[in-house]
Amino acid sequence: MEKLMSPEEVSEITGLTVSSLKNLRYRGTGPAYRRMSSRVIRYAESDVAAYIESARRTQTGQAVPA
Repeated sequence: MEKLMSPEEVSEITGLTVSSLKNLRYRGTGPAYRRMSSRVIRYAESDVAAYIESARRTQTGQAVPA
């Protein structure tokens, strides 16, 4: 089974605050996540890696995906 990470763990890896991750979930623009219960959010390691890779740019003029 794939490792599931807490928002705090994802925050450490991505440099995004836990609050920013919450806002991204609300807007539907952050890494895919799983709601384990009404208060427990988990992210699959592969989903976080895919999100990080999607933010990769080779030029400063490239747009960031919404």
